[in-house]
Amino acid sequence: MLMAHPAVLRKLIEQYEVLKVLHAEEGSVEVRQRLDDVEYSLCIATGTRDVDAALIAARHGLPGARVKDDSLLAR
Repeated sequence: MLMAHPAVLRKLIEQYEVLKVLHAEEGSVEVRQRLDDVEYSLCIATGTRDVDAALIAARHGLPGARVKDDSLLAR
């Protein structure tokens, strides 16, 4: 599967985090629409179907990302 460039993933994550805060503070229709658009873009860029999975996949696609669960390495 193709993954988006790390710069694109980083920008989408940043936009998502800012819009999430703005939506919590303002709750405006415009912010909600933009948040929906960024969530959709994250899902498309990572090949996932929900924003939580998209955020995990996007963060793993960034340079220097490490898998938190190293249980497979211990065997």
